[in-house]
Amino acid sequence: QMELVESGGGSVQAGGSLRLSCTASHYTSNYNYVGWFRAAPGKTREGVAALHPASSETYYPDSVKGRFTISQDNRGKTAYLQMDKLTPEDTGTYYCAKGGTGPYSGYAYWGRGTQVTVSS
Repeated sequence: QMELVESGGGSVQAGGSLRLSCTASHYTSNYNYVGWFRAAPGKTREGVAALHPASSETYYPDSVKGRFTISQDNRGKTAYLQMDKLTPEDTGTYYCAKGGTGPYSGYAYWGRGTQVTVSS
């Protein structure tokens, strides 16, 4: 059974950076998407980054484009989310997901999340 474990969350001041990691217990196909999502109080969960490993295509919503970068190690076991120029609006619980059929849809496996808090 696939297990995803996120790490790297924490508290940071606005303008700062964090790097989240997501380690998988098993490999998934490079033709399935890897994604990061976040959930903030009072808001619906949103996708903030996605990667299609086979093509190296990446996807970001406008709210994080130019500030967040998704990547994966060469072995395909660990995914990363580099977050720069953080703002209080980036506060939330961040989840990694694997096995997606689209950039932000159809994910089969989810981590338990890691908290990110950005103070002004």
